Amino acid sequence: MSATLRTTDVTVSDADLLTQTANAVREAGSALRERFGEVVPYRNREELMRALAANDDTALGILRPRLTSLRPDAGWVEDELDGGALPSGEWWVVDPAEGNVNHLHALPEWAVTATLVRDNQPVLTVVHLPLTGETYTALTGAGAHLDGRRLHVSQTADLGLSVVATSQARPDEDENVVRRVGSSITAMLFDALVVRVAVPATLHLLNVAAGRLDAFWQFAGARADLLPGALLVTEAGGRISDAQGRPWTPQSGSFLAAAPGVHAQAVATLSR
Repeated sequence: MSATLRTTDVTVSDADLLTQTANAVREAGSALRERFGEVVPYRNREELMRALAANDDTALGILRPRLTSLRPDAGWVEDELDGGALPSGEWWVVDPAEGNVNHLHALPEWAVTATLVRDNQPVLTVVHLPLTGETYTALTGAGAHLDGRRLHVSQTADLGLSVVATSQARPDEDENVVRRVGSSITAMLFDALVVRVAVPATLHLLNVAAGRLDAFWQFAGARADLLPGALLVTEAGGRISDAQGRPWTPQSGSFLAAAPGVHAQAVATLSR
C-alpha cells in the first residue's frame, strides 16, 4: 500500500498524487506539442539557449504552479542538468522538455517528465510523450505502467542477442567522460547485437522498462535524466547500478539499467 502524506488541508495517497501529477504533465506536453513541427533556426549558442529556454518556460508555466499546489512544501530543482544528492525532504525533479534539442529540430524523440523525490528516493514519476499520447508512470512498490498496462523488462539472458543503448555526453562535458563514452560504445559493439546512441536518456530507459531494449548505460548524467527511468526500470523488474555493478545513487559517476539476465554481462563489458 502506498504511503499517504498530508497537504495543507487534505490527506492524499501517493497513488492519487501520481494521477494528479500525470494530468499536469499531460497538460504541459500539450502546450509543447503546439510549438512543435518546424525546425527552429539558430546561428550561435546564445540563440540556441534562448530557444531551449522558451520551450522550458512554456512547460514550466504549467508544471510549476500545478505541482506546487499538489505538494506546497516540496522543494523544486531549478536546473534539470544538476546532479548529486538532494537535501532531505520532498523535491520535485522536473525536466519540462526532455530532449529539448530534438524538439527544436522537429525530431520526435522528446518528452515531459516529473518525479517526486522523498529523502533522495524517487517515489513516483510520470513521463509523457506528447506526439504519441503515451504516458509512462511508476509508483514505488506498485509497478511501472504504460497507460495503465503493466510493464516488464525483457527476459533476454545473452548480451550477444541484446539491443542496448547509451546517450552521448553533454555539450562541454569533461574530455575524460567523452572518451569513456566512446570506448564503452566500442566495447558494446563487440559484445551486443545492436547498439543505439541517441538523446535523450529517458526515452531509452522507457524502452528498457517496456522490454524493448535490454540495457542502457550512461556516464555522468543529471538527476532529471536518470531518476524517472531508474524508477520505471526498477518497478518493471530491471536492475539498476553503476557501470561497475555497484549500487547507483545520484552521486554516482555512471549508470546502468538492464534486464536481470544481461546485467552482469553488461557490467563485464563496461568494465573492460
